[in-house]
Amino acid sequence: MTLFFIATPLAFILVIITWGKATNFIVEHFARFIGRSSLRIMGIRFNVKHHHSQPYQKPAVYTINHSSTLDILTLLAIGLPRVRFVAKWELQYFPFFFIIGRLTGQVFIKRQNREHAVGQLMNTYNRLTRNQLSIMVAPEGSRKHPGIIGPFKKGAFRLAIDLGYPIVPIYFEGNSELSYEGSLIANHGTVTAHVHPPVETSSWKQESIHIHVKEVRSLYLDWAGVPQEN
Repeated sequence: MTLFFIATPLAFILVIITWGKATNFIVEHFARFIGRSSLRIMGIRFNVKHHHSQPYQKPAVYTINHSSTLDILTLLAIGLPRVRFVAKWELQYFPFFFIIGRLTGQVFIKRQNREHAVGQLMNTYNRLTRNQLSIMVAPEGSRKHPGIIGPFKKGAFRLAIDLGYPIVPIYFEGNSELSYEGSLIANHGTVTAHVHPPVETSSWKQESIHIHVKEVRSLYLDWAGVPQEN
């Protein structure tokens, strides 16, 4: 927690003195430092494995599997370029996430209020395309779900279609084993973020979105070693 108390005023000062132009630096480098340092202090080794020739550099909708409180640290630790995160509204109750999130333009949504969630996402479209920003979403919505990989909501896929972005799936290996669901205590071990090749969405239609949701979720089931559903 000491890192958070140190990082918050430093990030605030950096944003102010650069007139907001340092937000991408904070998200990509500053947040990565905080995430990796926190994991190291917790005795967790963090690896990133790219499953394609080179890291994807164009704007994209990044998706992650969500099952543990460690997911927050590991998604920060990746250090993706020019990315913004879709996060639950309640995270703003923590001063660090409220201040840093608001300063860097993260997207906080009320998951229980579908109309509010959709409205918040719609409001980000122009900002994302204008500034060539990527966005990261957990399609499961919550870490509390049945099975290793929970049901996927359609929000991330609607975003990809509306923005014309590919989906880049990221699979966190080890998060749920080291810290299950809402536990704030984590065991020592290794976590690997598997960054997979982009899934092209240019031919996708809203009418067939349920098919695309099932296709991407099946990838996560494979990576998690879960038998495919009929």
